[in-house]
Amino acid sequence: MDLTITVADDETKGYRFTETQDWFSGNIPLWTSFMPLVTTPNPRILEIGSWEGRSAIFLLTSPLCANGGSIVCIDHFDLFATPAGKERHEKILHNLALTGRPFRVIEKFSVLGLMDLLEEATKGETAGFDWLYIDGSHRADDTFLDAELAWRLANEGAIIIFDDYLWGVQPNDSLYHPKPGVDAFMKLHKDEFEIISSTYQMVLRKKTEMHIGFLVENSAPVDVRADAFGYSVNIALVAGASYAMPATVTIHSIVKHSSRRVTFYVIDCGLSAEDKDRMMLSVAEKPNVSLTFIPLSNDGLGASLGPVWAKIDLIDLLPVERALYLDADVLARGDVGRLWDVDLDGKPLGACPDVGFPLGHEMTEHGPYFNAGVLLMDLTRIRREVQKLREISKSMVSSKFVEQDVLNVHFRGAWKSLSLEWNAQGLGTYAELHTPDRDAANLHEMANPILVHFTGPVSPSLPSVLNPYVQPCVSKPWGYAKARGHPYAEEWWATLEETPWADWIKSEEYCAWRDREKEKAKTQALNEFDRVVDV
Repeated sequence: MDLTITVADDETKGYRFTETQDWFSGNIPLWTSFMPLVTTPNPRILEIGSWEGRSAIFLLTSPLCANGGSIVCIDHFDLFATPAGKERHEKILHNLALTGRPFRVIEKFSVLGLMDLLEEATKGETAGFDWLYIDGSHRADDTFLDAELAWRLANEGAIIIFDDYLWGVQPNDSLYHPKPGVDAFMKLHKDEFEIISSTYQMVLRKKTEMHIGFLVENSAPVDVRADAFGYSVNIALVAGASYAMPATVTIHSIVKHSSRRVTFYVIDCGLSAEDKDRMMLSVAEKPNVSLTFIPLSNDGLGASLGPVWAKIDLIDLLPVERALYLDADVLARGDVGRLWDVDLDGKPLGACPDVGFPLGHEMTEHGPYFNAGVLLMDLTRIRREVQKLREISKSMVSSKFVEQDVLNVHFRGAWKSLSLEWNAQGLGTYAELHTPDRDAANLHEMANPILVHFTGPVSPSLPSVLNPYVQPCVSKPWGYAKARGHPYAEEWWATLEETPWADWIKSEEYCAWRDREKEKAKTQALNEFDRVVDV
């Protein structure tokens, strides 16, 4: 089907075009080939630089809009200061009206027109665009600005066409050529698009969701703590060589479900170069994610008392004022953005009750007791008394649950209780066992958790594996007992398969380690049996 707009078509349908100013029709075959890529039933089109509307008319009457569609055209029309500008404006309004499709013409320079659209988008007045044609100024800097602002209005999967990419009137590296501006834009957004054509026009298909990037005064109700202000969700983990693999699963699961900008800070407690490489690979193609390794301080608690105490050290080590700490045995099943935005109501810490001991254990004072595997931390407030926290830590190194007991002592009465959907513990095991304390907790909040915490040891002891009162036993998925019976163990394994550690878990090295751990548990149990019998 020949969709070229000809002079005969102009006369038959009443379109008014200047015959000698057809710089568009040669693009029709190529454009038509891209149209099946747009699957939106009623696509929204944005055109920057419309002249008399020849390309706009084609799009509205093409297969792209066979079931409906609309267009927004931005053009300054010489600000109506010239007869030619006024004439072009009259023609485009006349031509667009003949299509019978919804249209809007913004009579402004492109940056101002795009800013209007962006402000409207923040108020929920307009949706994103599915087809964008950028053919405004030929200056490189103007083209870059048009591209960047239009990009924020583009939906995921949108087709974005830059005209005159190989324009021959000016040198390709000139300020007065679009190519340097397009190239700079593409460098900035690498990995966020695919190139589907790079002939005279540069044609991209967007791979990321629409993201305005800012809010405006008097916006419609929005979550103002979202990353519109440029803030990221700061997530902290502590990991040594033995926890490098599960920490990568935690990181990958967070990224997989996140719609926000995320920065990971990993306190390095002895990670190898290969460990770090695998962690970095797990976020390598995520433009909104960054990962930084922070070495453990030589004079910190982690260095002198053991890696578990690095959870205290990170209070000073993290270069941010607010952080979400996660143990490396946590699996994310949804977006943690909602947790990050929780108002702590002036408290320095947000945490979830400990399902095993909601009111503490025999070595702690009776009262609300939290699990330290997921902590939303106001570091500004916490740092005011960090020295006191260190002193308590040194006095409680032999406590039953070590740093968790220390944190509960220090923050007693000064933490906000969070829903257990953010730290679901003991699922399939001790969470099912009734105790007065546990029955009073809101265990129903773990029915469809966002963050699953695989509490318990990596390699459980033989007595705990055989304990008839807690079956199946409490264990990490990657341990020899494999967290059997846990409702989300298979989901953890499936997530592992998506990381750079997928092959390692099937390796001889892993199998040998698993067998050694089983034998160690047996040996320890036999030794304990002999000790008790021989007394």
